Amino acid sequence: MSEETPDQWVEAPTLLQVKDAAQALNGIGITTPLLENSEVNSELSGRLLIKSEISQRTGSFKFRGAYNRIRQMDNAARKRGVIAYSSGNHAQAVACAAGLFGIEALIVMPDDAPAYKIARTQELGAEIVMYNRATESREDVAERIGGERNMVMIPPNEDLRILAGAGTMALELINQAKLRDTVLDVVLVPCGGGGLTAATALVFEALCPTTKVYGVEPKLFDDTRRSFEAGERLANPKGRKTICDAIMTDRPGKLTFSINRDRLSGVLTVSDNEVRNAMRFAFDHYKVVIEPGACVGLAAVLAGKIKIEGQSIAVIATGGNVDAACYCKILSEVEKKFI
Repeated sequence: MSEETPDQWVEAPTLLQVKDAAQALNGIGITTPLLENSEVNSELSGRLLIKSEISQRTGSFKFRGAYNRIRQMDNAARKRGVIAYSSGNHAQAVACAAGLFGIEALIVMPDDAPAYKIARTQELGAEIVMYNRATESREDVAERIGGERNMVMIPPNEDLRILAGAGTMALELINQAKLRDTVLDVVLVPCGGGGLTAATALVFEALCPTTKVYGVEPKLFDDTRRSFEAGERLANPKGRKTICDAIMTDRPGKLTFSINRDRLSGVLTVSDNEVRNAMRFAFDHYKVVIEPGACVGLAAVLAGKIKIEGQSIAVIATGGNVDAACYCKILSEVEKKFI
């Protein structure tokens, strides 16, 4: 298939395509651990499992989709180089995957992106162009530059190859849960553009249809929740802020929303303070560093947004890319200690 007709890739991946991506990632990506703490389970009167995508290459699940997309480019497309837009995790993933194939990469990043994520993206060999999140559209900036330089766009979500790669996380989770003799009642997925949420919902629908999949968003960036309830895509108001930079998206993607609208059991929201509490909880009880946007699922459980008593719930910790000083500041601002 030609790289000149990207619209043909804007559709949901099949389970076969997800399994193909898993095979391609074998030995390249990392099978990330599933964390569990018996003392926490006892206190919560349920089973809490944390899928630790912080252990993935580049520190987030995004490597799965970026690698699966770029590995399928033909030689002519690879010579053109790739361009992407991201606040940090997709940026690092694309930069890393492009480097593995010796491809030029340019990333459009907001000028308020965390300094750590900007620096890591540069260290991975990508060129960076900054834009103003309040006054410019990242898609428009990337389309303009990509057109001028004839580069191949690697979107964060709106491509079945990206979603197929993301879906490999759900395959792993299902297999790991089976090894622990449990069928998950609920899976909570951090939701920005909705790609991982959609991929997870598709895989569970095919393999574990009794499991309920929920998206989780920051309260002030609840575009998927409002869209889910309205039945159409709605945007977030401009000018809002959250510590969850990784999921500060403008609105759900067309493809991802079309998948999530029909498959999610619902969308939960959490406050920044609830996220801070969850980050501290993860550090104290699981000894892991989870970035704010990746910790919303855990925050929803601890804040009682969903019942865990008598259930097995998996939360996806989607990444751990947080600046050390910022992380320490967040933990120092925690209002409440659990357990």
